[in-house]
Amino acid sequence: MSADILSFIIFLPAVVAFGLMITTRHVETVRNIAFLATTVILALVLKIYIDFEPSAGMQFVTNVPWISSYGINYYIGVDGFSLTILMMIAILIPTAYLLLWDGRTKGYWINMLLVQTGVTGALLSLDVILFYFFWEIMLLPVFLMIGIYGFGDKVFTTIKVTVYTMVGSLLMFVAILYLGVSYFNEFGSWSFQYDSLTQITTLSYNEKIWLFLAFLSAFAIKIPIFPLHTWIMETYKNAPTGAVFLLSSIMAKLGVYAIVRFMIPIFPDIYVEFSTWFVFIGLFGLIYFGIAALMQDDLKRMFAYSSASHLSFIAAGIFSLNEFGINGALYLIIAHAIATGALFLLVGIIHDETGYKTIKDLGGLAKQSPIFTTVFAIMLLANIGLPGTNGFVSELLIIFGVYEFNHTLGYISALTVIIGASYMLWMFQRAILVKREAGEDLKFRDLKIKEIIGLTPWIILIFLMGLYPDIFINKFEPTVTHYLNDILQIGATK
Repeated sequence: MSADILSFIIFLPAVVAFGLMITTRHVETVRNIAFLATTVILALVLKIYIDFEPSAGMQFVTNVPWISSYGINYYIGVDGFSLTILMMIAILIPTAYLLLWDGRTKGYWINMLLVQTGVTGALLSLDVILFYFFWEIMLLPVFLMIGIYGFGDKVFTTIKVTVYTMVGSLLMFVAILYLGVSYFNEFGSWSFQYDSLTQITTLSYNEKIWLFLAFLSAFAIKIPIFPLHTWIMETYKNAPTGAVFLLSSIMAKLGVYAIVRFMIPIFPDIYVEFSTWFVFIGLFGLIYFGIAALMQDDLKRMFAYSSASHLSFIAAGIFSLNEFGINGALYLIIAHAIATGALFLLVGIIHDETGYKTIKDLGGLAKQSPIFTTVFAIMLLANIGLPGTNGFVSELLIIFGVYEFNHTLGYISALTVIIGASYMLWMFQRAILVKREAGEDLKFRDLKIKEIIGLTPWIILIFLMGLYPDIFINKFEPTVTHYLNDILQIGATK
């Protein structure tokens, strides 16, 4: 079972989804079986997490021919990088189901399952063609969710995000084929395994730059990184809550992961040479998106800009060339997924119950919903990096990493944290705490028992990761050290 456990985790949601498509129309049955499937996956991932040996490199590997005439393999495995995000996905998705429990259709739950297969497959793929296959699979269900279950101009929004994403994906696919041909020309055989592609020595400097940028375009759009971000605001505003949760908490993080997994090992010299530019772009995005968030009245748009700001900070950490920054970036991937994902789900509850999601139309919710308000406050404070939360640890590590990289940029990164606190606290006061300005207070319920159950693991993780970070960092730190010492050959500075 250990050799096939990753394949089971990848394909169980898709098998269940296709089975539900043809066997039942009962929404509650579909939802319950989908939830059961995700909890089974969580149990299996917990087993992997417990059995995982951080210093042993890639584990639970399966590598068998898929399209053997072109060297394309079904090649999957897990290491410290991917295990951390796999655990995040396994925890967040079933617990998010509890917050999306009522008022959804059969197709909604089936698309959620298909996305889980896509993101998990892409996360665990070590063959770049296989990665591309799953990368595309994860996108289609989200497009359908936006187009079918979205709000406002949902058709235009779907077309816009599809065009953006497909352009980036096409550029990446061309780059993948170019690398495969280059490997064939140098070694006389085909291979698309990422560790094989790192052996190519015949690429010119200009070729590597263009290939690097082609890969980056796909991942930067998905994260998003400035200036490839213009699709995100209307998408988050018009998409249904489940799709926004998937885009912000899971799929955006996969873009960051892909940079670490594929771009750094295949193009290490380009990564090092242009790191200063990307740290600067990351910090610029942190400031730009933070100021933009401060100017928003729509909660979804505010959190969209907030998410982009944090993801820009993660990008700065990834390109900082030291263990502080990269560890912090990986930690912030998890911290941001928890806090921002929960905030989007909570905003979805506000919209479903009141019909509003603009700050000027809200207010006075706290006195009607003390539990909701408390949970909202915890997620908000984790998002701005309050000491004792996972957000504080991850942001502090990135600040140290950027400071190690460049002292001036380090000071700038530390000061910009104030921006996030400003717009989050301002929003919380107006939308939740103070009396509604637009008239009588809105009728609003408190969290249901199943919603509290769903959010409880997230709250526990926020404080557990904030108070005992070594429990989690020790799982992926050896992989970071390997990247710095063996792949980049620049040494792991702490």
